[in-house]
Amino acid sequence: MAKGKRLYAVLAEFSRAEALLDGARQLRAAGFDNVEAFTPFPIEGLAETLGFHDQGVPRATLAGGIFGFVAGFFLQVGVNLDFPLDIGGRPLVPPQAFMLISFETMVLCAVIAAVASMLRRNGLPRLHHPLFDNPRFHLASDDRFFLAIMAGPGTDRERARAALEQLSPATLTEVFERHGP
Repeated sequence: MAKGKRLYAVLAEFSRAEALLDGARQLRAAGFDNVEAFTPFPIEGLAETLGFHDQGVPRATLAGGIFGFVAGFFLQVGVNLDFPLDIGGRPLVPPQAFMLISFETMVLCAVIAAVASMLRRNGLPRLHHPLFDNPRFHLASDDRFFLAIMAGPGTDRERARAALEQLSPATLTEVFERHGP
């Protein structure tokens, strides 16, 4: 263990996607709920295996879209009521004429909410991640698969290491935070 540094994760490397998926299943069955996977491409069933059910970004996108539509619509209503123009006897608040701008503000606000929510949930912008200190982790974007048991207040390091060793990974390393507590 690196002295004075806090454990971030125990990281196992696999050469095949099937081994990673099987390992994730075994870790979840063993009671580890703080497992994360890093793969060069999406693996079908991995999100369900890891218990990933986060709906935060879609909900933020929906809320942003609703807000944008309502804001765009009432912005036009307010402008038309403050500066009334009588054009051929048309009503001051014609909902059909407001739909295009309302739609555009809906899309704009939905996209802004989605991007902001994604950045917040991913912890971005972050210039450095502790896993980047692992000399082999860059292979996660090439042809290797990594399974990590994230350290937390209730994580037993030895139990996590033993559970990952049972999966017969290619490598097994402990990753520490660069700056300790």
